[in-house]
Amino acid sequence: MPIEQATISVMDRGFLFGDGIYEVIPVFGNKLLRLDEHLVRLQNSLNRISLLNPHTDNEWADIFSALLEKNNGEDRAIYLQISRGAYSKRDLSTNADFAPTIFVMVLQVTAPDIEIVSAGISVITVDDFRWNACDIKSTSLVASVMLRQQATDAGVEDAILIRNGIVTEGTASNVFLVKDNILLTPPTGLQLLPGITRDLVIEIANNNGIVVKEREIKEAELYNADEIWMTSSTREVAPVIKLNGKKVGAGVAGSQWKRMMDLYQRYKQQLRGNE
Repeated sequence: MPIEQATISVMDRGFLFGDGIYEVIPVFGNKLLRLDEHLVRLQNSLNRISLLNPHTDNEWADIFSALLEKNNGEDRAIYLQISRGAYSKRDLSTNADFAPTIFVMVLQVTAPDIEIVSAGISVITVDDFRWNACDIKSTSLVASVMLRQQATDAGVEDAILIRNGIVTEGTASNVFLVKDNILLTPPTGLQLLPGITRDLVIEIANNNGIVVKEREIKEAELYNADEIWMTSSTREVAPVIKLNGKKVGAGVAGSQWKRMMDLYQRYKQQLRGNE
């Protein structure tokens, strides 16, 4: 239905408590990027909040396909959100008798301008005060909003989150460092969301002779990095050229980023079927 006709009860727990999860799946041409991996992450989030998956993987695929047919475009994205539903009264206790609320829409996405992306972004470091369950792709994003606002107030594009002196992630992205031609990124766990783009970048690197190490990264290592990247479905791979007002490496997008971005764009073209 048209988005202006879509309605959700004010008693919905997604509205009252942020009691829900979501996924964003990029679409290139008419191909969904890593659908299986997104559905695995969806299931993990549902399991973590003890909510039954309302559809099978095949049913989700059919829903997405039908929506894409009705919303033409080249680069798009599927947005999926599932809340625990609308209860008769506001109560923290859960009740499996109530059906979940499912919301799915197609987002029109503008493909990143490589020339603009290559100019790089500036970021700051901030204290990661979020909860200890960041592996859940939760709709409860007020902490991330607050952290992004710190970046906005500082006049930069984003923030790298630090917890007890250790790098976790960005406000809505994963973090990579390049040091001595080795690609480093924090391991997955409760402190960060396992990004699908993160995993794709690691796979592309492994397939093209780039050494990757998943390990704990100390905040001090950021200042000695040759390159820093931030990855997400919408941002893809963004080079960080300035951290807390200081240049990262030479202060421009590095050679390893240029190589990765080229390989990433080739992957997208292959997904579209153009190669």
